[in-house]
Amino acid sequence: KISTDDPEMAFCTLANREELNIEEDSIHHCLYQFTRNETLTETNKLLCDVCTQRHRGPKNNISEKKYVYTNAKKQMLISLAPPILTLHLKRFQQAGFNLQKVNRHIRFPEVIDLAPFCTAKCKNVAEGNTKVLYSLYGVVEHSGTMRSGHYTAYVKMRAMNNHLSDLVLRGQFQASETEPVKGQWFHISDTHVQRVSVSKVLSSQAYLLFYERLL
Repeated sequence: KISTDDPEMAFCTLANREELNIEEDSIHHCLYQFTRNETLTETNKLLCDVCTQRHRGPKNNISEKKYVYTNAKKQMLISLAPPILTLHLKRFQQAGFNLQKVNRHIRFPEVIDLAPFCTAKCKNVAEGNTKVLYSLYGVVEHSGTMRSGHYTAYVKMRAMNNHLSDLVLRGQFQASETEPVKGQWFHISDTHVQRVSVSKVLSSQAYLLFYERLL
């Protein structure tokens, strides 16, 4: 979101995104690409109301349909860190006239920091904080093709997160954990439930990722 109140801060983030060690085929790379700074030119220019008004002038006919478009910058950043972070990976691509499923593995961590992708004035982050941490607790995986397949899930059974409850119910949050929430992972496929290791979870072909806020 572009802030018109403070243009100089419009493209600033809580943490320096240029210092990230971005690896391809990782969730960090996906987030970096999704939130990259774009320049709008030519047919993508932005309609500028101020420029249009200046061009018309006070003596020009107000009904004159002459609009002025200008080059602009665009960047999508997070302005409100959610208590639950859901990341949906686009697992299809255009192949000629058909859609083709993308099967390559996308790496994702147990704990992820959203600060490099949040605005410098993120509404629910305390002043001075340079980290916005989330812990993984669920993964949805799809096996098969674009026409047919099967969904399964990895879910972490853990103790209730009281800090998360406070954030959801009362908007209060003062957690200080920086480690993953402790718990046991299970793989669920229809009525079959199996205990699995965290390494098994992190090697899955994630389609949906669910994180809960730590800090």
